[in-house]
Amino acid sequence: MRFDPEEYRRSARDNFEQAWHRGPRVLTPPGHEDMYPRLQYRRAAAHPVYETIHRLRETYLSLGFDEFANPIIVEEQDVYRQFGPEASAVLDRVFYIGGLDRPNQGIGREELEGIAAITGKPVGTNEEERLRELLQSYKKSAIDGDDLVHATSGVLGIDDGLTVQIFDRVFAAFRSLEPRSSRSTLRSHMTSGWFLSLAAIWEKRPLPLRLFSVDRCFRREQEEGPTRLMSYHSASCVVAGEDVSNDEGKAVSRALLSSFGFTDFRFRPDEKRSKYYMPGSQTEVYARHPVHEWVEVATFGLYSPSALGEYGIGIPVMNLGLGVERLAMIAYQADDVRKLTFPQFFPGHLTDYAIARAITLREEPASPGGRQLARAIIATALAHATEPGPCSFPAFEGEIEGYPVRVFVEEPESGTRLLGPACTNEIFASNGGVLGVPDTEKWKEVRESGISSGLTYLSAVASLAAARIERAARCREGVTVQVKMAKLPSDINVRIAEYAMRYITDNNRKVDVRGPVFLTARSEPQN
Repeated sequence: MRFDPEEYRRSARDNFEQAWHRGPRVLTPPGHEDMYPRLQYRRAAAHPVYETIHRLRETYLSLGFDEFANPIIVEEQDVYRQFGPEASAVLDRVFYIGGLDRPNQGIGREELEGIAAITGKPVGTNEEERLRELLQSYKKSAIDGDDLVHATSGVLGIDDGLTVQIFDRVFAAFRSLEPRSSRSTLRSHMTSGWFLSLAAIWEKRPLPLRLFSVDRCFRREQEEGPTRLMSYHSASCVVAGEDVSNDEGKAVSRALLSSFGFTDFRFRPDEKRSKYYMPGSQTEVYARHPVHEWVEVATFGLYSPSALGEYGIGIPVMNLGLGVERLAMIAYQADDVRKLTFPQFFPGHLTDYAIARAITLREEPASPGGRQLARAIIATALAHATEPGPCSFPAFEGEIEGYPVRVFVEEPESGTRLLGPACTNEIFASNGGVLGVPDTEKWKEVRESGISSGLTYLSAVASLAAARIERAARCREGVTVQVKMAKLPSDINVRIAEYAMRYITDNNRKVDVRGPVFLTARSEPQN
């Protein structure tokens, strides 16, 4: 498929934050709105990092690369084998894996008295011996830690709650545990795993080998920042065979990155010169994007024969590595990898579109007859909006929930009109707030630049009236629903979702749906 820069701009603009807050999309069959009033399906939002991983995997597979899972835990000695004298400095950036030693908890008079104080009964001779055997079995790893509390409860004949208190208050050896580091590390780059994998298979599969892995790596940064995380994803591949050269890296770079909209490519020698790469082969890939111009996106090179020799690998190997989060930042126009990866920990921006989707009705009729009644109330009210009061106009006569009713729209007081002037106000999300505005020149900018919620004061109040008349009809009762002055959204049957209200208040925006509504609807049950 040919890359379209305009289409890319449109899709990137519809970024993750908007997708995260986007409401459900209604897929009701045309002409069946009454039959499926609440049947809504939502196209959920993919996480930008995992969406990028998905696209990278599909591209690698289409290029003929087999997917591999490389070891995550790498022994310290392997880092020395790969980096040589440089390993001492490299190990500063890796995480060592630590754990807790299993304590040697004895059972003496003090422990027995402590257990008795908690359980309310003395520990018998048989129980004491079984408890000692249990703790020794745990020390020798014959019993897992997950099972220790329950097994202790069985020995002492008590429930797990009391056993937890014993371990917390009586067994001092369990309270003084401290982690101890091993010589195992979490891989800081995918290369450390490739050496292990290639050593195991290079003589056992047809050549050339074309393998890829998109997986997590760990790096002990001094601190996380806008461009670095301690845990990140690497999209890495190797091509191993007799005639492999750096040209493989250039070809894979072009093919892989073209699927993300990059067009032109430049290859520059990488001055970092990692020891596991052959001198002069380590290359940085710069690619031009129609939105972001030239950016560094990948690195490739030929593994050093001396490093390969440490693992008995006797064929040339080209390796290419690409940071997934960096590519996702480019694709989603993000300026901070922390916000892109963990948006839940950062206040998100809500567009007016997202706020408009958060504006809903508090009460709605549930039946087809009730929804028909709401439309009838709106039509009757608009048809007689300027009639002076007192006045009353029939709006509906028929069955609701199987019960016959008559409904009137009326104004019981004199000196006023059937509808208040704010009834036709429409509710918009504008500049991060919510406004109810009339169709006048003064509010033209809000109506043109804001996003309509699709609700007017009249439609919201008509739904309120229809819902309550519907409930009354089930009880064969009449009801009068009257809304006068609106000050709050709830006064006109409008709800703004909590997350949107939180955003509005946190950003000092306003919600203004004030105005004179003065709509009255009355129902009468029929025999």
